[in-house]
Amino acid sequence: MEKQIYQTSSFQSSWNEECAVVGTYNVDHAALKNYYALFSMQHRGQEASGISSSDGKQIYTHKNKGLVTEVFNQQCLQNLIGRASIGHNRYSTAGSASLSDSQPLFAKYNLGEIAIAHNGNLTNAKDIREHLIHNGAIFQSHIDTENLIHLIAQDKAPNLKDRIISALKIIDGAYGLLFLSRTKLIAVRDRYGLRPLSLGKIINADGSIGYIVASESCAFDLIGAEYMREIQPGEMLIFEGLATSDKQSSIPRITSLQIFKPNPHPCIFEYVYFARPDSSVFSQNVYSVRKNLGRELAREHKIKADMVIPVPDSGVAAALGYAKESGIDFELGIIRNHYVGRTFIEPTQKARELKVRLKLNPISNIIANKDIIVIDDSIVRGTTSRQIIKILRQAGAKKIHLLISAPPTIAPCFYGVDTPDSKDLICANHSLESVREFIGADSLGFLSLKALNTACGGKIFCQACFDGNYIDDYTKSKYR
Repeated sequence: MEKQIYQTSSFQSSWNEECAVVGTYNVDHAALKNYYALFSMQHRGQEASGISSSDGKQIYTHKNKGLVTEVFNQQCLQNLIGRASIGHNRYSTAGSASLSDSQPLFAKYNLGEIAIAHNGNLTNAKDIREHLIHNGAIFQSHIDTENLIHLIAQDKAPNLKDRIISALKIIDGAYGLLFLSRTKLIAVRDRYGLRPLSLGKIINADGSIGYIVASESCAFDLIGAEYMREIQPGEMLIFEGLATSDKQSSIPRITSLQIFKPNPHPCIFEYVYFARPDSSVFSQNVYSVRKNLGRELAREHKIKADMVIPVPDSGVAAALGYAKESGIDFELGIIRNHYVGRTFIEPTQKARELKVRLKLNPISNIIANKDIIVIDDSIVRGTTSRQIIKILRQAGAKKIHLLISAPPTIAPCFYGVDTPDSKDLICANHSLESVREFIGADSLGFLSLKALNTACGGKIFCQACFDGNYIDDYTKSKYR
């Protein structure tokens, strides 16, 4: 083993998560539409789900551990009354799986009632939490989002907007945040634009206009909403003018405030892995970007082979791009059982290894005695790739060339994607040849950082997982 490149800081906690948030405002059957939106974003979190709604007088909340379809039924959705709602799908790392850590978080305070849903990770959350506890705050969960409840409740500003702004000036890190009061919905995106958050429009049955805010635009498609735009880094949207019943007509107002100077660094890993291919994320279609990753991979790694095979499902678009650029036939040589969850977001290593065998099965008749190029999106720990190569060998593949449509993952993410500590990242501790030997491929290649950025449109991204360069001051000061 080579010298470890990074040392994991003690400030990282089990709060890291990759989640989905959605908010609906002035919408018929708001909670039901929220439910469908959360269902479309189930890939972003499979541990717990929750919805809070408001009828203009009171906030109602239902949440539990499990998938969206397991948490909600017709009766509980009927109990979530009102024309405004926020929802959340949660994934957490191992060791933090209690119901109290599920969202939305709800609280009563001196301005009334509030519910909060958060996608991302607050990098200075531990320091803020310790300060709040020292000053008498009593916490009910382990998640960083609860810091905001206390900061808002303790602030002396006469309105919620100003209290939220004051709280956001204290925190740092990544967030797509939704705040629901009894009459307002407030959406905020961090100054870096790390986590995706978009605005859509809904036409109600009576022709009135409602709005939806969601992590991914695939949430809009399922409920017939029209994509309007991406919420800008550092922007706050305030929705007001809520109709209190389906029979009442209302014209909601949206106020846009640029509360922080934008410093755009969207998370490039959304394109590589997390977002659904049919979503528009950071104003680009994810499927098109992933095909571009494959094209760039073909330009950098010219290999003679009989076919190109994706690791389903996240490698499919890149494999299509590689096949088109290289002229090598594309084949679905591995079939995925879609009734098994994603291995990357399984909290324990043992569960991840078992699920590889459960969900991926090669087609021996296609790949036997063939030289194949296998396209995957990333190598994190290396164990999944090793098992995939093993089952392809058992299916009779003659030569296996593994190509990854991203650079090597060499550093953990502190902004909301559950990558492991650096000691568990195989590419942070081993040479390319050592990684190849471990996974058992005949050759191994990664996409370069330059080509990755070209494929993703040439923006300035946060790519700390690939280069170790963190973007917020707190993480820079704590993690080298």
